[in-house]
Amino acid sequence: MSSNDIIVSLDIGTSKVRAIIGEVTNGSINIIGVGSADSEGIRKGAIVDIDQTVQSIRNAIEHAERMVGIEISDVYVGIQGNHIGLQTNHGVVAVSNEDREIGDDDIERVLQAAKVVALPPEREIINLVPKQFLVDGLEGISDPSGMIGVRLEVEATVVTGAKTAIHNLVRCVEKADLKIAGIVLMSLASGQMSLTKDEKMMGTVLADIGAGSCTIAIFDGGSLAATSTLPIGGEYVTSDISYGLRTQTEHAEKIKLKFGCAMVGDAAEDQKFKVMRMGSNVEKEFTQVDLANIIEPRMQEIFHLIRMEVRRLGYGDKVNGYVLTGGSVSMPGTLALAQSELESSVRIAVPDFIGVRDPAYTSGVGIIQYVSKYMGIRASGAAPKKSAPRKAAAATSSKPGLIERLKNMFSEFI
Repeated sequence: MSSNDIIVSLDIGTSKVRAIIGEVTNGSINIIGVGSADSEGIRKGAIVDIDQTVQSIRNAIEHAERMVGIEISDVYVGIQGNHIGLQTNHGVVAVSNEDREIGDDDIERVLQAAKVVALPPEREIINLVPKQFLVDGLEGISDPSGMIGVRLEVEATVVTGAKTAIHNLVRCVEKADLKIAGIVLMSLASGQMSLTKDEKMMGTVLADIGAGSCTIAIFDGGSLAATSTLPIGGEYVTSDISYGLRTQTEHAEKIKLKFGCAMVGDAAEDQKFKVMRMGSNVEKEFTQVDLANIIEPRMQEIFHLIRMEVRRLGYGDKVNGYVLTGGSVSMPGTLALAQSELESSVRIAVPDFIGVRDPAYTSGVGIIQYVSKYMGIRASGAAPKKSAPRKAAAATSSKPGLIERLKNMFSEFI
């Protein structure tokens, strides 16, 4: 990686599409631009309308471009969903150098060997995450480069996904006239930003509660151990408010963002607001306590489902804490309610960068950190703004080359 690189992350969520531009200077990251657009064509984290999703991506990218004055060509895209699967695999190679010093070629070959795994025809490898390397039987090595040995092994977690979901995601980004530099599993990206090394070792649940879905990632022994997605999120809270106050969903969302409180005990009786009810042109007044009485049961249910899912995955007694992130955890009272429902230590992860200090940006910032640490950068994700349209530049990329790149995109993991 050169001393000064641009990385652009694309987080395609149910309520928002966010493009974040990060500048990596000598290993440190600065967030220099953020673009956000309302998400159309996404339901519960899955793409249901290609054209609407493409337009949302374009809007977010253009917003980020205007902020920084550059043209974005390459992006790293986050992926999540219930189709994601994890399996452990082992790779073994003989060290090729005559002096038995392990080089980058050997590490590359052993990672490729770990990718050789029997998969159903409808699934594809997304990520390869090395847990540890072994040199002549010596365990616990994180980077074997430069060591002396005859036999190099790797224990790795192979992250797979449904081809349909991956290819639809690729199609949307391509139709928005962008090139995909790599696809990153959101749980890995969020974990990179949100969790400390000790939290990953001791067993921690990272719950990313978005608008349409909640992604649960369990880290244990230093790496991602299990992941699952629940089709429930902040949209359900908005829907409850809409029914409870008999108002339109659009108004319910604004009320939730402005006056929402997750615990009745934290709500203020003197905090009042008026709502235009459906089928009427008369406004009715409500208090924050009325609103909290609608929100609290749904948020309790979300945390109860998270706890049940962690138990179903077999980690009920092995978890030492929960870390919450995602747009839906910004509401006042969420932390106290989560601690009560999950009966464990809980904290909320927020990116520590100017302009993105909000749990909703955790995944997007996490992708930038993950890429800068593990994947290297093939090409700058942005270029100075030119008068020529982006379509002309994008037309030079050939599709077969892209698919090949996607299949082998984690060749530069170490």
